[in-house]
Amino acid sequence: MNANTEYLKDALNRVRKEVSKVIIGQKDAVDKSLIAIFTGHHALVEGVPGVAKTLLVRTLAHVLGSDFNRIQFTPDLMPADVTGTNVFNMQKNEFTLVKGPVFTSFLLADEINRAPAKTQSALLQAMQERVVTIDRTTHSLSPNFTVFATQNPIEYEGTYPLPEAQKDRFMFKITMDYPGKKEEFALAKRTLGETSPEAILASGGVNKVVDVADLLKLRGELENIFVKDELIAYIVHIISETRAHESVLVGAGPRATQALLLSSRAYAAVDGRDFVAPDDIKYMALPVLEHRIVLRPDYEIEGLSVREVIQSILKKVSVPR
Repeated sequence: MNANTEYLKDALNRVRKEVSKVIIGQKDAVDKSLIAIFTGHHALVEGVPGVAKTLLVRTLAHVLGSDFNRIQFTPDLMPADVTGTNVFNMQKNEFTLVKGPVFTSFLLADEINRAPAKTQSALLQAMQERVVTIDRTTHSLSPNFTVFATQNPIEYEGTYPLPEAQKDRFMFKITMDYPGKKEEFALAKRTLGETSPEAILASGGVNKVVDVADLLKLRGELENIFVKDELIAYIVHIISETRAHESVLVGAGPRATQALLLSSRAYAAVDGRDFVAPDDIKYMALPVLEHRIVLRPDYEIEGLSVREVIQSILKKVSVPR
């Protein structure tokens, strides 16, 4: 690796080391979260309760020297509860902006599918343009603004599916599974003492690795990761096949092409390389495409899953030499 990419590799390793002081296991989720952050995109996080979804984002915000806010999405949450609103100040005889939780660097939208579509859509402009319009006035957000939206894979009663336009703005879906037996044993042991994950984070046992300026600089270093034109064509071919597959009602759009390209490049950096390999693309294809593809109802009834469709496409599309 050249000097620029060595700097990026070193920073990523230091970040992962600090995060591991709090998050036990979940290496895949940590790496994908870093990919979303370093590419300037957003991620859906899906997992059963108790697998440290909130704690992961809080820890990343601390290690990366960034602000953190959390919104608990509920059916009665209003768009102004997300973005903020202008309140009349009687002493000054003028309206004053009361900023909502969206004015932060890392935003955890907890159980986003429990709020109605109009509230979910309050995030659309923020996610796409990093600005918020309140009473016809546009306000800028942090250049590092990143949304991590959690969904519970169970208890769908009383939930509202995310609009397709909003799902498409999430770079990929991160799935957090149960920890392994050894990892859960280590967690249980630490819980008995003063080294529980929450206690370590609260007590300052986790170091800040970079600040806001460093984070912006590190994002720029990704441009030094080399991607061959043949691999770009490979990505385009994969995305095109999602639209042509017989079982697919709605295939992936151009934003998916961009997401797969950028996330594959970032994954190469996370893996310590300064070039993208076909395996990087294959690895990122499932999380990038899974929440974007809609199957035809008759195939869903037969039990076909989106994952199976993506795997069949990856087998069909020839890998460039």
